[in-house]
Amino acid sequence: MADIGTLYVVATPIGNLGDITARAIQTLSDVDYVAAEDTRVAKKLFSQFEIKTPLIAYHDHNETEQSDKLIYRLKQGENLALISDAGTPLINDPGYVIVKACREHNIKVVPIPGASAVVTALCAAGVATDQFYYGGFLPAKSKARCDVLATLVERDYCSVYYESTHRILASLDDMQKVLGDERHIVIARELTKTFETIKAGAVSDVIAWIKADHNQQKGEFVVIVEGVKQAAQMDDKAKNLLKTLQQHLPPKTAAGIVADTFGLKKKDVYQYGLGLE
Repeated sequence: MADIGTLYVVATPIGNLGDITARAIQTLSDVDYVAAEDTRVAKKLFSQFEIKTPLIAYHDHNETEQSDKLIYRLKQGENLALISDAGTPLINDPGYVIVKACREHNIKVVPIPGASAVVTALCAAGVATDQFYYGGFLPAKSKARCDVLATLVERDYCSVYYESTHRILASLDDMQKVLGDERHIVIARELTKTFETIKAGAVSDVIAWIKADHNQQKGEFVVIVEGVKQAAQMDDKAKNLLKTLQQHLPPKTAAGIVADTFGLKKKDVYQYGLGLE
């Protein structure tokens, strides 16, 4: 009986082909097959680095079916690699099903690390990154998106999301509505590519900047919302008073009263109050 093969989960560049690692190229060249999210995209990458390994389509629509076939190949002793169109597989890309199946069948899984848009954006954002939350893509509908953003009002660590060119303006507008004008955010656009742009500032300032330049609205985005420590320090008495006052007074007036009563910053109280509406 043949030895059981190994599944290699290989990260590929997110834009700049120079970011691929020598280990990734060697692995993709040495395995028997490569399971790719889009074989057309993979062929371009392989052509650049003269990789001749046969490709197998492995994407959201055939993941379950293909996983069974790949497990069979691995049990026959073949070594396989898994890649997505860009970046690290499984991070908003297919791969969970086959990796989980390998674990269940005691098949070795070896990660070949490399580019990830989340980490790439965080390392250049200038916000505290000792703890962060990654939420994938923000919801497409405004109501659902605002519900997600409301959970960030008191969060004291940064939150990271992906966003598309078609929804970036709507998402930023919702952030302003839910989190207030002054919440600090960072948007990272077209990371590692020719027109890479990283912009940090208050929500209102970032919105003004991106609306003034249509070119900045194009591409793939990582959006980072910095955490707020002050709002999380409001005790239950302050929160309950604010909730009561907001039923009868404008948000800014209610925030001012609570801030004066408990010695808090009005801006932070107001920001917290936006999440109660």
